[in-house]
Amino acid sequence: MRNILFFGDSLTAGYGLADARKEACPALIQQKINAGGYDYHVINGGLSGDTTGGGLARLDYWLNRPIDIFVLELGINDIRRHISPDKIYQNLDAIVKQVKAKYPDIKLALMGMQIPALIPGLPVDNFNSIFKKLADEHNMAFVPFYLDGVAGQMHLNIRDGLHPSAEGYRVIAEKIWPVIKGLLMRD
Repeated sequence: MRNILFFGDSLTAGYGLADARKEACPALIQQKINAGGYDYHVINGGLSGDTTGGGLARLDYWLNRPIDIFVLELGINDIRRHISPDKIYQNLDAIVKQVKAKYPDIKLALMGMQIPALIPGLPVDNFNSIFKKLADEHNMAFVPFYLDGVAGQMHLNIRDGLHPSAEGYRVIAEKIWPVIKGLLMRD
């Protein structure tokens, strides 16, 4: 059996869900994998509150197991902490390079983030562009906005309005499944 590692923050971990082991996006992708008869095991490497720097610091732990597909979802907590888009990019780039150094044949996917231009004082354009740049540079499968169709939709988020509900994660899983399935089909 081959492994898929979803590596991210609370949006990967399933913060606020009643049962993240069944309702978070990695669990829903595992259900789709099982239904399709693919021989893959999904690992949820999400950590609530994590930043790109934190992810880089904890990456070695996750790379001590065989990984065939690496799905990266980090960066939104950095911008909330006013870390520069340049530093976010450097950290994400270092994560991808470290993964590729350990597993040269690994398949990679990047879950992009976007922030609305309505938020004053944030370097919106610089932040929103780093994900496409990183995906292009490393030839990664790419989802431009992980929360597409869910962000800003109160009925698809838990009470904080920032984290998807179980229903919100079902929307996300449907949207990212074609990208993940495409990686599975490349065997």
